[in-house]
Amino acid sequence: MAEFWTKAFLIKFLKFGLVGFSGLFVDYGFTFLFKEILKVQKFVANSIGFTLAATSNYFLNRVWTFQSTNPDIAVEYTEFLVISLIGLVINNLILWLMLRTFKWNFYLCKLFAIGVVTIWNFLANALFTFA
Repeated sequence: MAEFWTKAFLIKFLKFGLVGFSGLFVDYGFTFLFKEILKVQKFVANSIGFTLAATSNYFLNRVWTFQSTNPDIAVEYTEFLVISLIGLVINNLILWLMLRTFKWNFYLCKLFAIGVVTIWNFLANALFTFA
């Protein structure tokens, strides 16, 4: 566990965060499109935005953050997507709990959920997908 707190590990986390920030625009953009314009149910719209962001994040993280040379991209992408889908469950659970408990703005709750899921996604991918 001590190897996690190296400079290289922290740089990867920062890169992962920047990739995630770009994914935020994909996530929010598509969530807004589906929820507000196309009138898709909010949790379905959230899932669509989240999944599209996870896909773009995979390719950016593969190339830039983790510099993966794994030739089996299909397996690596599947592992990344499974971790992201577990993150989606966590995301929707946090979103549901916060909306139900605090009755805050949907997008404020979504921002908090994304922050929690970012930590899960990074650690799981660093330990499993790109290990």
